[in-house]
Amino acid sequence: MEKQKTYPGKHPSFNDSHFNNEEKKILSKLINDFYLTNGGGIIELGLTSKYKYCLFKPTSNYQELFNIEKEIIILFSEYENFEPRTLDAYDEIIKNNQDFRIEKICSLLISKDNKIEDKINNLIATEPEYQVIIPFSYNELLGIKDNFYIRNKFKKYFYSRDLFAFNSPLKRDLYFFGRTDLIHKIVSRYRSNENSGLFGLRKTGKTSIIFGIQRNINRIGEKSVFIDCQNPSFHKKRWYLALNYIINQIKIQNNISVKLNDKHKYTEEYAAEAFEKDFIRISKKINNKSILIIFDEIEHITPKISISDHWKDGDDFILFWQTLRSIYQKNNYLFRYLIVGTNPKSIELPTINGIDNPIYNQVPYQYIDPFTVQDTRTMVRKLGKIMGLKFDEEIYSKLTEDFGGHPFLIRNVCSSINKIIKEERPVRVDKITYLEGVKRFNNEYSNYYEMIISVLKEYYADEYEMLKFLALGDIDSFKEFNELSKEYIAHLMGYRIIDENNGNFFFKIESLKEYLKTQNKYKKINTSQKERSIEISSRRNHIEPKLRKIVRMVLVMKYGENEAKKITLKIMGKKREDQYYSQTLKNIYDSNSSIIYLEDLRKIIIKEWELFKNIFGNDKDAFNNYLTIINKYRIDAHAKNIKDDEFNLIRIYFDKIEKLIENYE
Repeated sequence: MEKQKTYPGKHPSFNDSHFNNEEKKILSKLINDFYLTNGGGIIELGLTSKYKYCLFKPTSNYQELFNIEKEIIILFSEYENFEPRTLDAYDEIIKNNQDFRIEKICSLLISKDNKIEDKINNLIATEPEYQVIIPFSYNELLGIKDNFYIRNKFKKYFYSRDLFAFNSPLKRDLYFFGRTDLIHKIVSRYRSNENSGLFGLRKTGKTSIIFGIQRNINRIGEKSVFIDCQNPSFHKKRWYLALNYIINQIKIQNNISVKLNDKHKYTEEYAAEAFEKDFIRISKKINNKSILIIFDEIEHITPKISISDHWKDGDDFILFWQTLRSIYQKNNYLFRYLIVGTNPKSIELPTINGIDNPIYNQVPYQYIDPFTVQDTRTMVRKLGKIMGLKFDEEIYSKLTEDFGGHPFLIRNVCSSINKIIKEERPVRVDKITYLEGVKRFNNEYSNYYEMIISVLKEYYADEYEMLKFLALGDIDSFKEFNELSKEYIAHLMGYRIIDENNGNFFFKIESLKEYLKTQNKYKKINTSQKERSIEISSRRNHIEPKLRKIVRMVLVMKYGENEAKKITLKIMGKKREDQYYSQTLKNIYDSNSSIIYLEDLRKIIIKEWELFKNIFGNDKDAFNNYLTIINKYRIDAHAKNIKDDEFNLIRIYFDKIEKLIENYE
């Protein structure tokens, strides 16, 4: 059935009696673009601020261009100096109207401040989570003569903003997608007097989920406190002062006015008692509501891995959690706790310093699930259409498969796609555009992969090695590790990096596999002779132009062009010296020419070692040996079978040379 079209105009019951004459003139201009549906009313913020508003429904043209169908708020501000708190009026309007009928993703703001556009742009730059706000001044709208002025303003504010480019945790619901079931599950456990744990790789949205949990708890009238364990103000404290820190944060974050014990009461001997009494005082003040204590970045107070010695090697973790667990068991109405981090060792270790871990097997925990194809579709389709990007249906499953349902990666890939679009919007994003966007992302933002898997490098070195083996197709080595400990696979599958089907393991994040493969392409074992030949040739062709550049630059800096050329030609021998005498130094060292060889470069570096030792290290003989062996096995000149020990040795030498060049660059 064809959707009914919406045309510009005004609903017969639209009431504009609360608007002044100037504002009515503005509304008479807007009905050329919109269908005004509801006259709205007046919203009061505090004791002094009043704002008028009304609602409009976008016409069919706007629905097609910007993917908006619900009614949109028009907010009038008669104040000549715009203040950011004005935007709080939108939340109040939504509260006073049916939530489902108002579009939350965008609004119009009409202000008496003639600099409103600059001020909104500055605000969005510092607070990117704001909705799309299309700003107009009173004078601007009253002076409109261009029939497309308002539509072009919409295009400017919809199509110029990258709604995928959120790299910080999301504090609001507006751009938060997926994970709703997870949030409800944790909140439900909290309401059932149960504790929880939540773990995931970096950038999987842990902190955004925490903020979502806190918003849900606030909505049901309960309380929470956020403890950032990576804050030195927390993890640098001894266990007894950390308890005092928590109590004070509960008071501050929830604006609770209550008299608590002085800090000096929190000693090793009496901290548990003081903490319990203070918690009971707070509980009475908030009508015995239970408080959810959220410990984020728990690894910063976890034994063996904390950077603070008293948590890392001492008994602070034991005493801290003995206190919390004891009070929880005695007064389970006071609080619950949620433990969040990248590393679940805090609740995996059965004993610490020979003492039972108080929270071992006591906290049900889970890893963060990746986005499903439907989650990806909901997020990408919604944000994309607002930006004028219409993704083909097949792209959603490709994004989910290639990036393992990792929302941070998916957002940033879509941001890369957005950057390469040059056509007028709205525009279709097909498979070709998608692949171009992925290529740009992989070229420019490969550090994101390192950021995500750094937890494995830091805490699970064996699991990281297993991933590299799996990426390189070395299944035998992967299985050998698996036989050593089933915990390895549990971690990798828990983090949703790999999965298993009938005993066969595979990457859930295909792009991570390709990244690891590229990064470790010279680590593969059981290589064929052909693969060995290709690798040696490729690595030699990679280092030779770099060495040419370094040698030429160092010689010129020391001797100048003419003398550098003489030194170079003399190394080549009489025949080649005569042959290339007329060539410039630049041509001799040109990476596209075949005038100077790797062996020539070795001889120059060794002869002029005093010039090069700060670049290539103090061991002249070792460096000479590296280049001699590499040159010996140059495949283009000496095709031969290379034995295992020879190949392993030459790999070591390539690694050393490449590292020296990399450090210099």
